[in-house]
Amino acid sequence: MNSADVFLKEYQDRFEKKIRENEIAFLEHWKAQLDKVISMRQDSVASVQTQITKISEMMNNRIRILKKE
Repeated sequence: MNSADVFLKEYQDRFEKKIRENEIAFLEHWKAQLDKVISMRQDSVASVQTQITKISEMMNNRIRILKKE
């Protein structure tokens, strides 16, 4: 392997590691949001639906922001 191949391999490994870290952070964030809903004492199905709708809106807003960048 020449130095360019080594560089590309190291760069690819770092890139894949960063992608995994970002995915883990993403999943941990939204899992925490859902765990909050689960732990809340809900009065009715409608209140659960409202909380889930809020999370969905938060996710949609984040997607829109990322698409603008």
